[in-house]
Amino acid sequence: MADKFKNKLYIVSVILFVICAICMLYFGYKTFYMKADSSDVKEYTYHFALIAEETDNEYWDMIHKGAEQTAEAHDIYLDYIAPQKADNDEALTLIDRMISAKVDGIITQGIEGERFVEIVHKGIERGIPIITIDTDVTSSERKAYVGSDNHKAGQQLGQAVVDSSDKDQYIGVVTGRKDSVSQQERIEGLKEVIQSHSNIEIVAIEESNITQIGAAQATYTLLKEHPNITTLIGTSALDGIGIVEGIEEIAPNEDIPVIAFDTLPDTLQLMQDGAIDMTVEQQPEEMGREAIKLMLGLQENDLLDNERYIDTKLIRKQDVQKDDDSS
Repeated sequence: MADKFKNKLYIVSVILFVICAICMLYFGYKTFYMKADSSDVKEYTYHFALIAEETDNEYWDMIHKGAEQTAEAHDIYLDYIAPQKADNDEALTLIDRMISAKVDGIITQGIEGERFVEIVHKGIERGIPIITIDTDVTSSERKAYVGSDNHKAGQQLGQAVVDSSDKDQYIGVVTGRKDSVSQQERIEGLKEVIQSHSNIEIVAIEESNITQIGAAQATYTLLKEHPNITTLIGTSALDGIGIVEGIEEIAPNEDIPVIAFDTLPDTLQLMQDGAIDMTVEQQPEEMGREAIKLMLGLQENDLLDNERYIDTKLIRKQDVQKDDDSS
C-alpha cells in the first residue's frame, strides 16, 4: 500500500513539474519575445565590403566616411573591416573571407604579389567585382582603380624640393611601408624630378610602418646616421607629424624643412605653427564616394574607364596660415 502511494505521489509530482515547466516556457516566451516589426527591418539593395589597410587610421577613416555617406544614400550595406595593424597576409585573408561571404562587391587597397592577383581572380570568377583604392595593382583583374595618381604625387614632392632652394640639398625620406605599391610609386616620382638636378640628392630612406612613432624613430635614425640631411620628406599620412616629433628629439635647434603627405588635422596644425613647410593634399573622402559609385555601376555593366584618378595638389604653409588668418 505504501509503495502504491509513493508511486502515485511520484507520478503526480512529475505531472506538476511538466506543467510548471510548460507554463514557465510559455510565459517567458510571451514576456521576452517581441515579434520583429517588418517596418523596422531595412531593405538593402546591395552588400559591399570596404577593406582598409589597418584600423584606427585617420586617412582610412576619411575614405570610410565618404564611402559610408554614398552607401547610405543608395541603401547599400557597407562592411568596413581591416587588420588591427597593417599586415598584407591578414588583409588578403579578409578579402578571401568576403568572397566566401558572397558580398556584392569588394573595395580594397591593392597589394603587390601573386597571391593578391589570384584572390582577385577568384572573386571575379564568382561574379564579385573588386575595385582597388589608394593603391593599384594593374596586373590583377580588378575592375577599376580609384585614388591618387601616386607617381604624379611623388613628382609634386620632387618639384616642391626643386622650388624650395637652389642650394645643395640632401634629402632624407620617411616612407610608410617599403612593400607598398603606392609608396614605391611616390618615391619613383620624387626621384624622377630631382635626378636632373645635380645639387639634390636622396641620402637615405627609412620606413615608418605608417605610424607616427615609427616616423619619429625613422627621423631619429636618419639624422643620427646622416647629419648632413637638409630636408626631410614623408610619403604617407602620419610621416610628417612623426618627422616633426623626431626633429624635436634629436635636433631641436636645427631648421630642417619638412615636406609631408596628406592633410590630417595635426598636419595642418603643424603647418600653421610653421613646423611643416609643405604637404601634398589628397582627397580620401572623395575616393570613398567615387568607389561606391563605381561599384554600384559595376552591378549592371563593366566600366570603359577603369582608372579614376582623384586630384592631388601641393599646399604650402603660407596657404594654411593665410586661410587661418582670414577665418
